[in-house]
Amino acid sequence: MRMKFILVLFALAINSTTIMAQETIKQTAGRDQLGDFAPKFAELNDDVLFGEVWSRTDKLGLRDRSLVTITSLISQGITDSSLTYHLQSAKQNGITRTEIAEILTHIGFYAGWPKAWAAFRLAKEVWSEDVKGEDAKAAFQREMIFPIGEPNTAYAQYFVGNSYLASVSSEQVPVANVTFEPGCRNNWHIHHATEGGGQMLIGVAGRGWYQEEGKPAVEILPGTVIHIPANVKHWHGAAADSWFAHLAFEVPGEKTSNEWLEPVTDEAYGKLK
Repeated sequence: MRMKFILVLFALAINSTTIMAQETIKQTAGRDQLGDFAPKFAELNDDVLFGEVWSRTDKLGLRDRSLVTITSLISQGITDSSLTYHLQSAKQNGITRTEIAEILTHIGFYAGWPKAWAAFRLAKEVWSEDVKGEDAKAAFQREMIFPIGEPNTAYAQYFVGNSYLASVSSEQVPVANVTFEPGCRNNWHIHHATEGGGQMLIGVAGRGWYQEEGKPAVEILPGTVIHIPANVKHWHGAAADSWFAHLAFEVPGEKTSNEWLEPVTDEAYGKLK
């Protein structure tokens, strides 16, 4: 009886795998728009281009096919509804807002600056809803290896906007991954210490800012290292148009404490580009 049960499960598994392998992308745009006028073209578009070529995901994934397609269209100067459709598909296939901005910048150097400008106009519309919200948060999480963590409720009163905190390590040197939604920043503050102390930040994903009192703000990108001496007034947070995360290392010291001060004003923050 047990052997029969195992054989049934095995058969179901094979059947399920076969069904998945045979699954194809369903496209009806050709027949919807040209079915009466050019039925053969509609058939080739829906059944061959999408039903066969796009569906060969065992050869090349949908994300990569989207990347190849939008690059080809932009290189030819095609920035009409077809590019909009493929930008929307690229978004559905996992290309993030940050990635498409970098992709179009790269294409601009090879395909031409005006073509990239035209593509950016469409891409901004397609990814316009990704600046904030759960979809943007999920997409940002896919960009980095550290978790976003939980809402930073314990320190929310010292932040403008929403931030998230995930402990990376509590041994030797305390390390946390701090994530900021677009526009979020912490208040001016000071890490006090009589000896040693201070903090070190390492950019993980997105784009952010760090500023010491009396000095220009410094942009933080993935891999940027910021050394914050003890007893120096400063703040850090996300750029206005980007999610941002950094690792925060607490430097050991004597008689350490944090002093939270006034928020960074909207006027001062708004001058950062």
